[in-house]
Amino acid sequence: MTPESANRPVALVTGASAGLGLALAHGLADRGWALVIDARGADALKDAADALAGRTDVVPLAGDVTDPEHRADLVDAVSELGRLDLLVNNASYLGPSPLQQLGAADLDELRRVYEVDVVAPIALAQALLPALTTASGVVLNISSDAAVEAYEGWGGYGSAKAALDHASRVLAAEHPSLAVYAVDPGDLRTAMHQAAFPGEDISDRPEPATVVPAFLRLLDSRPASGRYRAADFAAAVAP
Repeated sequence: MTPESANRPVALVTGASAGLGLALAHGLADRGWALVIDARGADALKDAADALAGRTDVVPLAGDVTDPEHRADLVDAVSELGRLDLLVNNASYLGPSPLQQLGAADLDELRRVYEVDVVAPIALAQALLPALTTASGVVLNISSDAAVEAYEGWGGYGSAKAALDHASRVLAAEHPSLAVYAVDPGDLRTAMHQAAFPGEDISDRPEPATVVPAFLRLLDSRPASGRYRAADFAAAVAP
C-alpha cells in the first residue's frame, strides 16, 4: 500500500469474483476504496483483481469462507491495510440445483448452506469486530426475498438467509456503534440465480451492476441498522 493510500477506506468483500460481489467491488473501487476480496475460484479471483488493480489497492485471497484458516488469512490482510470500514458478506451457497423440497432435502447439503450463508458471516464479523468498531464501520449482509417469502424449493437457502437477517439485527443491538444491514438486492442475472432455475431464460433479470448505485446510496445515507431492499434506495439514484 502506498503512503497516499493509507487513509483510504477499506472494504472486505466475499464472493467477489463474479456477480454482485464483483459489481460491488468495482463500485467501491471507483470511489477509491482499498479492497480485500475473496472467492473459491483462484483463476476467476485473479481476473477480478487484475481488473480492479488499476484503480485501487486490492488484495485477492482465494479460499472458502467456511475454512477457519482462510478467514484468518482475510483478517491478516485487513490488518496489513490498517483498518476496516466495511464488511460485505456476499459469498453464498444456494444448495443443489435443481432446488430440493425441504421435506426431502439432503441434510449434508443443508448443513453446507448454513455453514456458508450463516455461520461464516457471523464468524467473519466476530473476527473483525475490533477493526470495525474502531472505524464505526458497516456490516453489509446480502439477503434475499426468500428470507421472508415461502417459495417452494427455497427452504434451505431461504431459512438460512432468514437466520442471517436475524443475526444482523442481534449484532446491531449488541454493537450500536456499527451499522449492520441485511439487504435484499432483488432478482439479478447471476450464476446462482441461473442455478435456481436450470434451463430457464433469466435474461430478463437485471445485471448486478444496476443495483450498485442503490447500495452506494445506502452506505452514503447510513440509515438505522436493519433489513432493507436495494429497491428502497433506487429512487434516490434514478436518473
